[in-house]
Amino acid sequence: MSKRFIPVIILAAGILGFLFLKMTRPEPAQVSATERSWRVQVQVVEPAVHTPVLPLYGEVVAPEQMLVVAAMAGRISERPVAEGQRVSAGDLLVALDAQDVEPVLAQAKAQVADLEAQIRSEQVRHRNDQAALKSEQAILANAHRQLERTRSLVDRNLASRESLESVTDGAARAELTASIRQRAIDEHPARLQSLEARLAQAEAALATTQRDADRSRVVAPFDGVVTDVQVALGDQVSKNQKLLSVYAIEGLELRARVPDLYRAELMGALAQGKDLFAYSDQREIRFRLKRFAGISDPAGTEAILALAGDSAGLRPGALLPVTLERPERSQAVAIPFSALYGANNVYLMADDSRMQRVSVERVGEALSANGERRLLVAGEALKPGSQLIITHLPNALTGLKVDVASEGSPVQ
Repeated sequence: MSKRFIPVIILAAGILGFLFLKMTRPEPAQVSATERSWRVQVQVVEPAVHTPVLPLYGEVVAPEQMLVVAAMAGRISERPVAEGQRVSAGDLLVALDAQDVEPVLAQAKAQVADLEAQIRSEQVRHRNDQAALKSEQAILANAHRQLERTRSLVDRNLASRESLESVTDGAARAELTASIRQRAIDEHPARLQSLEARLAQAEAALATTQRDADRSRVVAPFDGVVTDVQVALGDQVSKNQKLLSVYAIEGLELRARVPDLYRAELMGALAQGKDLFAYSDQREIRFRLKRFAGISDPAGTEAILALAGDSAGLRPGALLPVTLERPERSQAVAIPFSALYGANNVYLMADDSRMQRVSVERVGEALSANGERRLLVAGEALKPGSQLIITHLPNALTGLKVDVASEGSPVQ
């Protein structure tokens, strides 16, 4: 055999071996494409009556707060209280020195007494003027008769011209005296009215001074706490200078801004006489919604909540987070926040184990029995007994196949 056929033989043997191996190879198993399912957790829908809550952040204020100022100038003689001290109604807070108060009061009383004496004097003078006028009018009448007799005598040349002039001067003087007396009598009502007006002014000044003197000793009008003390014993103060403040322990309020979205609902509940309470982290501290402020701004309207129960150490100016219970809502479902997609969408599990997107109404937030915050939703699609998917899937869409994870199983 020629050597040139050796490569051909080797090639033919290789081809035959490949064909043999191909014919005798095992058949591969048929692989069918299967749809992947995502493991999720579900919650059985059970509509019920829930109380939605509204988180608020407010400031504690004291509506009953008295600012004590000096009623008159003087020296501080007593100040038995200190900053932060609790006082009872009637306890002395601060007092001015009596030596600074009594002279001012005595001067006002003396002014009234002086004007009262002037009025009595004017009345006596008026009576005397009336009596004197009668005498002066009689003298004037006699002077006129004397003047007529003298003129008659002069006309008959029985008296001199000088006698007539003397009698005429006497009659004129008598008429002037009576005129002056009559004018004094006519001016009496005006003088008396002026004195009475000055007396009324002096009595008003005395009443003001007496009021300020009474206010020179300030007592607590209610059970409260002293704050903002600005004077010490022996300080010289001027009129209307601020001395200290005191606020009532009872009646503290919380002022918190409520979004306008909830204002109509809350005002409607108040109009119906419902009691709405807000609680802090400490359940013993609670407030009752009383009213809303008269004005609002783009951030909302300020709600005024009254402290119900003991103050529990609260002080005005403290910032306090609270949870306000809104009116109850029926046919609502409390779900975890992870079940919500977008603004108002959730997924239910259909009968074929696929996700079904439905729209719901966001009612608000609610607190579970263990204090966990949950989302409160409602809607016609949330039928009792349906399964709500609470696992949040980034690729969630209607028709996506899912499997319910057993309790304790990992969720994909």
